[in-house]
Amino acid sequence: MMALSIVLMLMSGMWACDPEPTSAPPGASAPAEPGKPSVPAQPVTRQTRDTYQFYCAQCHGLKGKGDGINARFLTVPPRDHTKTDYLETRSDAQLFDAIKLGGLAVGRAPCMPAWGHTFNDDTIRSLVRHIRELCHCEAF
Repeated sequence: MMALSIVLMLMSGMWACDPEPTSAPPGASAPAEPGKPSVPAQPVTRQTRDTYQFYCAQCHGLKGKGDGINARFLTVPPRDHTKTDYLETRSDAQLFDAIKLGGLAVGRAPCMPAWGHTFNDDTIRSLVRHIRELCHCEAF
């Protein structure tokens, strides 16, 4: 039973993915506004790293390079969390929204699932901080 649970979790992000839409669907939340206050910095704990490894690394990779086990099955490659060129242009609030609401809700790839039903807000904030550590960048 445990093996089946793990397989299902690994496949959670592998549903049909189309290239990134050019705009969010009607009624979707808009990405956070530039200059909106960033989420407060919280220490990245071992629990946060373990959460990233269990849930996020399936697509984003163990080191956040976008080379996870599911990455090859996605039509839109997962974001490389070690590259600053994109991540330094996004606020913590925008990253928070992408994790909580999913890619489609913030006008990005539908392959990124919404994790708001799985993680509470504090966990998502910690994951944002961990992503900042992976890219060695801060929010603008």
